[in-house]
Amino acid sequence: MSGNIEMTTEVKKAGVWDKLIRISMKEAGVAIALVLILIFFSATAPYFATPENFLKIFVQIAINTVLASGMTFVILTGGIDLSVGSLLALCTVIGATIMIDPRFSPWQAIVLASLASMGTGAILGAINGWVCEKWKLPSFIVTLGMLNVASGLARVVSDNSTITGLPQPFVDFGNLIFFGVFPSIFLIAIVVVLIGWFVLRYTVFGRFVFAIGTNEEAVRLSGHEPKRYKVAVFTISGLTAGIAAMVYLLRLNVGSPVAGIGYELNAIAAVIIGGTSLSGGKGSIIGTLVGACILQVLSTGLQLLGADDNIKPIVIGAVIVLAVILDSYRGRLMRILETR
Repeated sequence: MSGNIEMTTEVKKAGVWDKLIRISMKEAGVAIALVLILIFFSATAPYFATPENFLKIFVQIAINTVLASGMTFVILTGGIDLSVGSLLALCTVIGATIMIDPRFSPWQAIVLASLASMGTGAILGAINGWVCEKWKLPSFIVTLGMLNVASGLARVVSDNSTITGLPQPFVDFGNLIFFGVFPSIFLIAIVVVLIGWFVLRYTVFGRFVFAIGTNEEAVRLSGHEPKRYKVAVFTISGLTAGIAAMVYLLRLNVGSPVAGIGYELNAIAAVIIGGTSLSGGKGSIIGTLVGACILQVLSTGLQLLGADDNIKPIVIGAVIVLAVILDSYRGRLMRILETR
């Protein structure tokens, strides 16, 4: 009798342990890591746990969160988009150029600039996807080419100069702070994340995005054409680059042809740290938001601790590599648990 009780207890313990592993392999595990990092810096870094510092963090993660939201769609299908930083730069100069045009009233200029920025990003993103699928080229190569194209176009449109003098209502909205700690641009990023989360979780399109990343051939054999969905995810990535460009303008009030340098790497890092698999098929946009938070909290915390500027990229780079290593083991662990 006692032997049966002990066996039952061991089975329950194993079940609890398996559940904990499953949780740690998903978004909750990334969220726990963020909480632990916050606790560490709150205890060690001066002025970290203050409303002013959290306001600064929210401001700084907004652009990367928007870019990474679109990047999540692409990576979930097994692709990559290296062009988003340059698309952001191009969209900022297009948006800023329209907003300073004297032919438009301030509100007309803001609306037209927003539409032009998002439209430009979406069109170039669609071109990325179409070229990849038309000639079956690796997205890494195609988007690397678009990176250079968009960067050159940004310089041509802006005549290699920054564009200032944006409408005052636009500048004022960018400076709004809600509840003393939530900047307007952060709330825009949250809206983008929530829309992306809804699309991935509750729509047929979202299910096919995951399915293509898991087994593209199975999707094709089921009678659906993956090409349309893959072009669509690149279009979404370009669209979010256009939105991120408007967020950039709200934050810095300047359209610049050199804006966005390295932003694509930060976006990819946020997606990977957030738990989305580079091979596609696994991940979530909420995890991406948490990944963007981890990146910025690490950067801010190290700065407040007085870490050298050369140390910060080393630490963040190590975290990215660790996330990729964990991703390689996560699939194995989940398969083992499923066979139990």
